[in-house]
This record gives sequence, C-alpha cells and structure tokens, in this order.
Amino acid sequence: MKAAARLLDDPRLATLFAALAKTGAETRVVGGAVRDALIGLPPHEIDLATTALPETVLKAARDAGLKGVPTGVEHGTVTIVVAGTPFEVTTLREDVETYGRFAKVRFGGDFEQDARRRDFTINALSLTADGALHDYVGGIADIEARRVRFIGDAATRIREDYLRILRFFRFNASHGEGQFDRDGLHESIVARENLSRLSRERVRAELMKLLLARRAPEVMRAMSQAGVIEVILGVGYPARLQRLAECEAARSKPADAVLRLAAFAAQTVWDAERLRDRLRLSNDESARLSAAARALVPLHGIDKPPPVSHLREMLFLCGSRAAADALALAHAESAAAPGDADWLEAARYLDETPAPAFPIRGADLIARGVAPGKELGEALKVLQAKWIREGFPRDPAAVKRLVEEAVGKDAN
Repeated sequence: MKAAARLLDDPRLATLFAALAKTGAETRVVGGAVRDALIGLPPHEIDLATTALPETVLKAARDAGLKGVPTGVEHGTVTIVVAGTPFEVTTLREDVETYGRFAKVRFGGDFEQDARRRDFTINALSLTADGALHDYVGGIADIEARRVRFIGDAATRIREDYLRILRFFRFNASHGEGQFDRDGLHESIVARENLSRLSRERVRAELMKLLLARRAPEVMRAMSQAGVIEVILGVGYPARLQRLAECEAARSKPADAVLRLAAFAAQTVWDAERLRDRLRLSNDESARLSAAARALVPLHGIDKPPPVSHLREMLFLCGSRAAADALALAHAESAAAPGDADWLEAARYLDETPAPAFPIRGADLIARGVAPGKELGEALKVLQAKWIREGFPRDPAAVKRLVEEAVGKDAN
C-alpha cells in the first residue's frame, strides 16, 4: 500500500514521529488521512493515535522543542504543532459506557480494539512510522469497492452516537459509489428519530460537509426518501438541489454549501428562518439565506433570465451576493438547460458588475429646502424610485435634474 506510505514523506510528520518515539510507546497515523491517501485524495489533516498517556505526549513534545496544547486532554487528545501545522495525537481509548451521544472511556493500549470502536471500516485503518498498514475490519476492501460500511453491528455503532446516521450518508456522498450498504441504511432509518436528540450545531456541521460532497444531490434525495430530512430539516427539495449542482458545473463554480442548502430547503424567507433555528446557523449564513429568499420572490416561475435593467435593479436593491444567489436559484427552478447561454450571461453580468450607488444624499435635498425628518425620507424614497426607473443615471446633469424635479423646481 505505497499510497498510504507516502504520507510519511511529510517532514513534519517525521519530526513528530521522532519526538514520540522517545516515549517508548507505539504511535500510528489513523483515520481519514490513511483512508484518503489510499483513495488518492490529499489529507485535510493528519491525526495520530498512541499508547502513550497525554501527559507523556506533552512532555515528549516539549523535550523536542515542539508546542503542545492540551486541547482535549480529558479525552486523551493533545495537539502538537510542528512547523506551524497542528497534529492531533490521541491516546488509545476503549468505551466503558455509551449514551447515544456521549461515552465514558478509559485509556487503552490495543490498536485493534481501538479500531473496532470506530464508526466505519474505511476510517479504522492505521499506519506505523515504518510504513506498515494495519486493517483489522476489512477497510481496504471497502475502500476499493467504494463501500461505506459500519464496523460490526450497525445498530450498535449508531446507538453509540446517533450522529453516525448523518456520517453514514455524508461518507456515502464523499467516498461511496453505487448502492448504500443495506444494513447501514436500514438501521439508519430505524434510528432516525434519535437525530432530534443531537445538538443542532453538530447536525449543522455534518450537513454542511455533506452538501459539499461529490454525490450530495443523490444522497440528499436518498435521505429524503429515508425520512431523515423530515427529522432534521422538516422539508427538502432534492430535484432543486440536483439542478443547482448541474448549473454550478455548467458555470465551473465550486460547490457552495450555503447556496446548496438554500436550493434544498429554502424557497421563502420563512424557510430561511426555519433553517436558522433548526441548524443554529451563523449570523452570516442566516442573513445570506434570508436575503437570497427575498431576492428570489419576483423570480419564481421564470424560464428566461431577467433583462439587464432588472438585474441592475437587483444589484442595487439586494446587493451583489443576494442577487447572484437568487439568480442561481431561479435558474435551478427553471426549465432552461444548465448551460443555457442567456442564463450564463446573466450570471456573468452579476459577477462582473458592481452594484449601483445612489448618487443623491439627504444633504443634497436639505440644501434645496427640504425639511429634515419625514418629508426628507419621503422625498428620498420617491427620488430613488425615479432614479431606478430612469436607468441609474450617473451623469451630473441628469442627477441634478432629478433633484430639482423632486424639490419642485425647474431644471436649469
């Protein structure tokens, strides 16, 4: 398994292995880094497991001149920083009791037992410093088959942590191919109501990762059919998400988790508010969904993109991001092809055109005798509407004419 061994070419990892070797304990690279190396994907992060206790790991780091941080020392995890890169190092553990969301653990020294307490076979591989690959549960075969399978009894693994239901779908979206593992899907459906027991933050984090995955539209459809979406979101529109993904591809745009969430579950501002509460979205995510939903209202049901005059008005009234989001969602709702030239040109216009800036200030009207307060507000509102109707003029003479008309004077 030369692909996995190539992880060891990282000089930072070599430095860390050398430091931990002085503890006399065994240390291995574990989990996702090994899995992704075998698939040919670059690892997002490299985690290690060791038989050394956390305090021993921290001492070894200090002795080697490395920074050690007790990030989760009560659970056996410390973070070692090597040349600016953080590596999580976790002491082997074994579960004493599990509660569906939490577990009591004690430190152990058996890599096979540690592997068997993990969620999926593809996540249970480990790699030693000399390049030996260890697979206790058939993970290599499942990686080759692109199959996501729970370790041992699926129902037991799910009861240990109900988030594993969402992780089952997420890994099928990112690493799987073809049909889902039958037992895993069945037990995920049986236990789906327990997802309501999870913190909304944990559900949000897992869902946003899933939405970015390669097979997200297909898997979100399967989750809808399995009744999982009903539990976590209440409603979903799989066909709309599929269309958005196709439009993203036609525009060579990377997947956007927030926009995909909007496509899947937000047709109205009320939907956006529901998602904010269901998922504990960040302020920026929530504001973006709401703005996109408001901007989309006049675009529902169209099959051709709005004319440039309307696009410019969207830019002014909604802002660049909301206008672009609403147009992408409207394209996904339409019957137009993902690569339709008119829709692509409209999207390009929004991407490349700055939002118009209203060139008239309240002070301009006050200087011409308009009283501050309600009268000024009404005058600005009327003036802005007229400025939009006339095509957002910037020419000083045209702006002056509009101002003078607004205050009841003849233009010079």
